[in-house]
Amino acid sequence: MAMKILVVDDSITMVMSLKTTLTMNGFEVETADNGKTALDKLNAGVKPNLIVTDINMPVMGGLELIGKVRAMPGLKFIPILTLTTESDATKREAGKSAGATGWIVKPVSGDDLIRVIKKVLPGA
Repeated sequence: MAMKILVVDDSITMVMSLKTTLTMNGFEVETADNGKTALDKLNAGVKPNLIVTDINMPVMGGLELIGKVRAMPGLKFIPILTLTTESDATKREAGKSAGATGWIVKPVSGDDLIRVIKKVLPGA
């Protein structure tokens, strides 16, 4: 069975690009357009092997989402990668403090993204 990745980003273009790259590399992809939608899906039973989230989104941003996921018993240790235009060290530290596994600055090539995913997701 393919590993499932939850992609959370408010950019339709970015979501479609990531979904294409991930699907071509054998992953199943679930999407959400903001942190609240992602949280709703997780609470409804979606069980991803990895979450890739943007930081700056309407309704609920990525840092808040990461904090809430880390508080969920069944998802506490799931790898979470941020994929954002934010490169500021303060933001990175906030991501790390919230529980992000890794921080990737956009734009990122499909090959580089898959390489990082394979590092944080055993068996990918």
